[in-house]
Formats: sequence, C-alpha cells, structure tokens
Amino acid sequence: MISNVADRAVYGLVLAGGKSRRMGHDKALLEHDGQSQLAFAASVVGEFAEKVFVSTRVDQKDEQERSRYAQIVDRYDDIGPVAGILSALEEYPDVDWLVVACDLPNLNSETLGFLLQERDGDQPFTAFSSTHDGLPEPLCAVYHSGCTDIVRQFVDAGVNCPRKILIRSETKLLEQPDPRSLDNVNTPDDLQNSVLQARS
Repeated sequence: MISNVADRAVYGLVLAGGKSRRMGHDKALLEHDGQSQLAFAASVVGEFAEKVFVSTRVDQKDEQERSRYAQIVDRYDDIGPVAGILSALEEYPDVDWLVVACDLPNLNSETLGFLLQERDGDQPFTAFSSTHDGLPEPLCAVYHSGCTDIVRQFVDAGVNCPRKILIRSETKLLEQPDPRSLDNVNTPDDLQNSVLQARS
C-alpha cells in the first residue's frame, strides 16, 4: 500500500448491476426526488471522485439511464457485486475506488466525506462498521490502490461476498457519522419511508 493517500486519485463506482429480485423492479431506476436512484447516488459520489463510473452487467449496458454514465461492464458472471468491484479494480488498479451501492437513498456528503478523510493508505480497505452487527459495510467503502490482487485471490478461492473479503483482510473500520445514511432499500415502500425519515 502507498501511505500517502493524498497523492492518489479517487474514482467512484456506483454498483448498479444487481438483478433486484426482491424489489421486483430495477432499483437503479426507482424515483428519488424527481430523479433516478442511480442519478442520486452518482451525484453524491461525484462530489468526491475525479471520475464516476456505473457498474453494469453486459445485458444492462444499453439501458437508457445507465448509458448516461461512463460504465464499467462486469467481466465476471453470477458472483454478485464483487463482479463490479473487481472489474473496476482491474480497469484502473492505481486509484482509490469509492464504491457505493445504488440503493442507499439516505446517502449524504457528510458520510462520504468522512469515509475519504479517514481512509488509511496502509490498509487495503476502509469501511464503516454496520450499526446492526458491527461488521464491515462493503458497499460504501474505499478499495485502495494495490488491493486488486487481494480481491482477485478471494474470488479465485470462491469467496465472492465483499463483506467476507473485508472481514478476512486488514480493513480500517469507522463509526458512521449518520447511521441512517447506509440503510438500503428492497421495496418501493422502503424507499419512500426511508426518504421521508431522512426529511423528518
């Protein structure tokens, strides 16, 4: 790892390659204050990243909303979000990747700013501890330059869960400044309720 994180570029990756099975509708296209949830997530990430990419599956890359953004198309099939993460790391291995799931309607600048401010160049990953179980939150985290081989080795060994990868690696864990900011949504009602709670 390179210790001086200030010398490294930060690229953003919005994970939008999921199949949204529980939602029954594409999570990236859920409406959030007059824009898509994907557009909302990309705008927050864009406040901090030099470049923002959307992670997509091959069969999604021509979808209208995703095609508005620079994309990194999954190089791996049927291994979940780590497909997008590893594809991005392989595409640009020399930057720090700010990785964020597209289904976080309460994501805010305070949370991402704190995450980047506190990232540790001596460890491969920086993530928040879950307020539910204390384990790493891998879908709002920094994957540091130099961690590509670590992630690839886990995937090659059949470990495709990003949380397990962070648990089994040296990961700097942070307390969340706003615990609601990482609440994800699995139904349209979840989205509506989550946004309403954030406004209250």
